[in-house]
Amino acid sequence: MSSTDGKEFVEGLARGIRVIQAFDAEAPELTLSDVARRTGLSPATVRRSLHTLMQLGYVRCVNRRFLLTAKILTIGSAYLRSTHIEDALLPELRRLVKIFGDAASVAVLNGNDILYVAHHSEQRGARPVAGTGVTYPAYATSLGRVLLSGLPDEAIIRYLYNTPLHPLTDVTVTNPAELFDIIRQIRGVGYAVAVDQLAYGVSSIAVPIMVDPGRLIAAVNSSGYTGRLSPEILIDTRLSELRKTAAQLTETLLRYPALRHSLERGGHNVETTEGPRVTA
Repeated sequence: MSSTDGKEFVEGLARGIRVIQAFDAEAPELTLSDVARRTGLSPATVRRSLHTLMQLGYVRCVNRRFLLTAKILTIGSAYLRSTHIEDALLPELRRLVKIFGDAASVAVLNGNDILYVAHHSEQRGARPVAGTGVTYPAYATSLGRVLLSGLPDEAIIRYLYNTPLHPLTDVTVTNPAELFDIIRQIRGVGYAVAVDQLAYGVSSIAVPIMVDPGRLIAAVNSSGYTGRLSPEILIDTRLSELRKTAAQLTETLLRYPALRHSLERGGHNVETTEGPRVTA
């Protein structure tokens, strides 16, 4: 179903998922009122959802504060097992890390963010936590900018004007018009470089993963420490190998249809037609 108005839509299931998503690194333990505030649901609805999740073993209550249990991992691991992500994506990410060190990731668009679906790293320094299931704002990452470049112009503009563009560092680009131009340029050259956009010290280069001609479903990157990686170095030393990885992942996805189809749900056709111009 494409609409929540359909007869097949299960409102109770949707509310339960919203309750689970209320818990995060900043709030691992929540009161019932906290969950209601974070989800926008009524306390009565939250109470029923939490009670159901407790009966199923996904939530516990300690001193009137609720928290997720380890059983919640079984939901995510079911996806990892059924799509064979480790077999399909990690070998190429390990190859990149073996060549360059640092880290490599595959991500898809998830609302206003990117969602890491695979990650491999040898980094030891302090940086934002990266790993499977982690999300970051799309506008501030090389992965996100590549993924946004696969959207039609109209969709990019909607994203830029409906997404809070917070400055995560002093150099994070937050001007919608500037970001629009950057994303359009990325569409033309086929790669994105981001230096200190998400966090100080984090530099990365990303390229699209295409399945059919013009259909971008994911992106892959190589990232490292800004102190030794200028944009020029990233392009000169890593772009070629990164594109080889993207091509290999495209071939690999043909052998793993469940994984390909699961990623395609977040994919978009690349449009090159001229759209309305951003003037802000």
